[in-house]
Amino acid sequence: MINYARLKAAALSLMIFSSPLFAEEISVETARGAVSVTKIPKTIAVFDIPAVDTLHALGVPIAGTVGKMYVDYLDDVTDSAKVVGSLFDPDFKALSIMQPDLIIVGGRSSTSIDKVSKIAPAIDMTITGDALLDLTRQRLKTYGELFDKEEKAKSLTAELDEAIKAAQEAVAGKGNGLIIMTNGAKLSAFGVGSRFGWIYPALNLPASTDDITVANHGDSVSFEFILQQNPDWLLVVDRGQAIGQEGNSANQTLDNEIIHKTKAWKNKQIVYLNSADIYISSGGIQSQLRTLKHITKLFNKEK
Repeated sequence: MINYARLKAAALSLMIFSSPLFAEEISVETARGAVSVTKIPKTIAVFDIPAVDTLHALGVPIAGTVGKMYVDYLDDVTDSAKVVGSLFDPDFKALSIMQPDLIIVGGRSSTSIDKVSKIAPAIDMTITGDALLDLTRQRLKTYGELFDKEEKAKSLTAELDEAIKAAQEAVAGKGNGLIIMTNGAKLSAFGVGSRFGWIYPALNLPASTDDITVANHGDSVSFEFILQQNPDWLLVVDRGQAIGQEGNSANQTLDNEIIHKTKAWKNKQIVYLNSADIYISSGGIQSQLRTLKHITKLFNKEK
């Protein structure tokens, strides 16, 4: 005979313990310290492109994100997610309608955390500086735990370690380097500790100079500065290309009499990094893998 009282009690118990009041919480290490977050949030809005990158790699659905990313391998995310603002300006009305379980900000969007946290729990997952690879690993592990994707996160971490090793082997014994960014005709140099400076220590690439001011947008330099430093390798980021801006390409900017005198030009060791990967989505696991594999090919002079 069926005991309906017991069935009702069991059903009620299941409803209670599966409700948000009894949802499991975990401690998440963010750019602003440890924060308690409900595990496996179902609806998320993401304003940080490195976070979009890593969550996409883990197979985590993203309900809302920014309208334009300029990163082609993330096009399917922008095609499927609702637009809830830009990197600089969240659309508070769209967020209120969506009612996400979690909002992730970072980098340019990190300044909006106080406002968006009035709509839903929010975390700042900014990644920057020469510890970028360590933070990439940490964020990957955190997202794996938060969204119950730990095995996939471990697999991607192993792939990252292999890519770092391969890049280090490609770079070893081939001289020093200098990282620059072009913005039309303007030049900026990046040293250890700067925005792109993680490349030097991560790959054991000696920097051609330590006479560079650490700044987010680099230290403004001239063609003469590059010739004076005369690096064996010149690693170039084209900001205009990264954001779809018209004007001189990095290749056009550097094709001049002064740069022609450098060792890097003469030895065909001016190499152009994938600008969107390193300028926009850097810190995401896919971006890091793509950048490391690209550097490996460039230093091995593979076509």
